[in-house]
Amino acid sequence: MEYFPLFIDLKNQNCLVVGAGEVAARKIELLAKAGANITVIAPAISNSVRHLTAIYPDLEIIEKDFLCTDIKRQRLIISATNQADINALVAKTAQENNIPVNVVDNPELCSFIVPAIIDRSPVIAAVSSGGTSPVLARLLRAKLESLIPPAFGRMAKLAEKYRALVKENINPPAQRRIFWEKVLQGSIAELFYSGKEIEAEARLKAAILNTSGKVDNIGEVYLVGAGPGDPDLLTFRALRLMQQADVVVYDRLVSAEILELVRRDAEKIYVGKRRNNHSLDQESINELLARLAKSGKRVVRLKGGDPFIFGRGGEEIETLVQENINFQVVPGITAASGCATYAGIPLTHRDHAQSCTFITGHLKDNTINLNWQQLVVPNQTIVIYMGLVGLEIICQSMIQYGASADLPIALIQQGTTHTQRVITGTLSTMPEKLKGQSIQPPTLFIIGTVVSLHDKLKWFQPEGDISS
Repeated sequence: MEYFPLFIDLKNQNCLVVGAGEVAARKIELLAKAGANITVIAPAISNSVRHLTAIYPDLEIIEKDFLCTDIKRQRLIISATNQADINALVAKTAQENNIPVNVVDNPELCSFIVPAIIDRSPVIAAVSSGGTSPVLARLLRAKLESLIPPAFGRMAKLAEKYRALVKENINPPAQRRIFWEKVLQGSIAELFYSGKEIEAEARLKAAILNTSGKVDNIGEVYLVGAGPGDPDLLTFRALRLMQQADVVVYDRLVSAEILELVRRDAEKIYVGKRRNNHSLDQESINELLARLAKSGKRVVRLKGGDPFIFGRGGEEIETLVQENINFQVVPGITAASGCATYAGIPLTHRDHAQSCTFITGHLKDNTINLNWQQLVVPNQTIVIYMGLVGLEIICQSMIQYGASADLPIALIQQGTTHTQRVITGTLSTMPEKLKGQSIQPPTLFIIGTVVSLHDKLKWFQPEGDISS
């Protein structure tokens, strides 16, 4: 172990920062968050540091060259100048006075190093590479940030509030440890993270006063939007819940790469639907989610795109409400936004479209019942989900109701993935253009003059791109 990790209480302690550039500003902010009394010494002060005085009015700035006599019993010193001789002098003087000193990007002169920090106060996590690779430490911090909910600190304060009551009611100490593990990794914590803090506290208190230390094995359901396909588009919360689920119920629009991020030992249940071929009907899926939760399972219902945009998420949580089952809904990037972005087609644009409408092109009795007069109004973008089978009817109907036959349209196949394909045409040419082509779902159609921007704005170039 190259360094011994410590956490220092700097509240109301005098700290010195030598230097006043961009790097110094970042260090000043860290010290200020810890409650330190900060003095900054530098002959020239950057705008970044001057702006901090508006946020931290007690910040003392002294515009002058550093002298050895400026070091007088500070609790901690940071040197962040671009002058090697000044940095060396600060380090030497601080160490002669037994004051911890950090010289930015110069481990040899440091008696302590500043780690990459994950701040969930009062919980603080710090990651260090011992000064050998700060970038590596920051990358690891980013991974940890995705796994630690922002409300983690408030949850810690709740645990502190009831620590004495737990000690009073639950013995022996080993049983207390098991109790807290179940609380902090179970349904009470998830209630807290999802904003139901009053209910979470009531459940915690009831569990403590149960005296047995047993936390009820109550299941819950997490309705999670998996986005359009690229795993990098998952939200932090989605990833966290996927990695703690006991069961994952997923549909056919969830990519294999996203399923790889699910907890390894979780049970996976496929409930995908294809046209005229449903592995389970919607009512059965609703009942399955309720049944699994009632058995004490943490269930992730993983849906492509966003659960509330043509994802039947509302129907599924209606059943959960009726059954009094706790649930969360985690939005995902819907296909319209994700696929359009990766295709270089803005859904709105000052010169082309001032509104955007999402519709489903699903056929019923070989017809599509839509408000055609509204859909042919100019200066808007139309996004069609599930429109491949009914495309010819859609194009013919829009032309019939007054849309230009030359209005641009784009088909995006497997958007945001390495197999993405974009085909452009017009209302009059697209149906014929797609005949005989092998189109692989999922697909999305975008109609409007914004499609004309595709060739100019496309930035995502998947390997083997065959856009046409």
